[in-house]
Amino acid sequence: MSATPPTLEQLMRQGPYQAYSYSYPHKSAYRVLPQPRALDEAWAQHDRSALFAYVHLPFCTMRCGFCNLFAMAQPDDTLVDRYVDAVLRQMRAMDRALGSRRFARLALGGGTPSYLTARQLGHLYDGAANILGIDLAATPSGIEVSPETVTADRLAVCRAAGVSRVSMGVQSFSALEVRSLARPQQNEVVNEAVTRIRHAGFPVLNLDLIYGIAGQTVESWLHSVDSALAFAPEELYLYPLYVRAQTGLGKIAIRREERATIGPDARPHLYEAARERLLARGYIQVSMRMFRAPHAPAEEGPAYCCQTDGMVGFGAGARSYTASLHYSSRYAVDRVATRGIIEDFSAHTEAHFLHVDYGFELDADEQRRRFVIQSLLTQPGLDRAAYRRRFHADSLMDMPQLRELVSLSLAREDEHRLTLTALGVAHSDTIGPWLGSARVKELAAKAVAC
Repeated sequence: MSATPPTLEQLMRQGPYQAYSYSYPHKSAYRVLPQPRALDEAWAQHDRSALFAYVHLPFCTMRCGFCNLFAMAQPDDTLVDRYVDAVLRQMRAMDRALGSRRFARLALGGGTPSYLTARQLGHLYDGAANILGIDLAATPSGIEVSPETVTADRLAVCRAAGVSRVSMGVQSFSALEVRSLARPQQNEVVNEAVTRIRHAGFPVLNLDLIYGIAGQTVESWLHSVDSALAFAPEELYLYPLYVRAQTGLGKIAIRREERATIGPDARPHLYEAARERLLARGYIQVSMRMFRAPHAPAEEGPAYCCQTDGMVGFGAGARSYTASLHYSSRYAVDRVATRGIIEDFSAHTEAHFLHVDYGFELDADEQRRRFVIQSLLTQPGLDRAAYRRRFHADSLMDMPQLRELVSLSLAREDEHRLTLTALGVAHSDTIGPWLGSARVKELAAKAVAC
């Protein structure tokens, strides 16, 4: 007999940092599909008028100690070339399968996309334009970079391709804290990178910072926040540190048996201190992690809604979302397994990309949960009318546990929306996992145990 799942109130006693629900279901719930699906059939019933094209580049100059992404450091040049060629073959396969479509967003993520040379980046943007038919000048697009890979020639290619948003992981401006993250980085390199990005004229600069680093204090954390604010970034993302078992920091912690002796969690205090500082500077909190500056430009281009519009992923590890099927290649964290998946991907023919065999099929209940989670964890919250239009029912009737959010002062409810309060936003990493289904939790737990 299965145990009764804990209530949200019980989960909150365990602390606010339980899991990051940036997408639902998490990739750890993906499995080999019962039967391979033809790519054109997978997309046949999905609205293709406002798609998001995401290109995953799983390469970096270094593997940071906290990183659990599908990525590898220092690949040889020939592998990167073969990988780019495979992405272009995948684009051709998707061109054949999608038929009539329109892309509303484009992003290069990773890994570190700017690890690629200017020539390799140019090939990918040419493919996006000439194979997928993306109007680069009119489609909002972004790229992730690291400070040491920001060069004038790479930025020139990106700007010519219409890139409007550059996101750079800085993590900390403290040399001691950066070393704790196993990330060799100097503030001079960060300063030079920001100068180049600003000189190139990108409308939006986003900087990522991490809190909860060993030895970090409120004072040192606010120093990093203030150092980032000195660059007047249009966006700031504040990420709580999660030490996961397969990462460099996780392996060190296991060796030192730190998990058994860990002290009080400082992250809630660090989060509140940074939030107060950013709000005082006029930044608007969009989610637990994202803050937008008052001088950030209004987003232009075709409308896109992450709750309803599809994502088309390119590259090993990239996920694609239709309404009823999420799929990707296999993924890994370990370097040997990661390289094997990248090598296999780079050898695939165009015909291979015309079928899907690994992912997660969303039934009606999972589709409702995804809509609620993706809406609720970002301001302005769950649009009840939008939910009703899509699912022909009331969200609070379909998911009565949502009322517990109101009773615990984590959300406020009116006839139009269910919106997280400041307390609720701070507990996003508890609320998101709590709203997941028993099936997804079971699959994810088995994946972690393997």
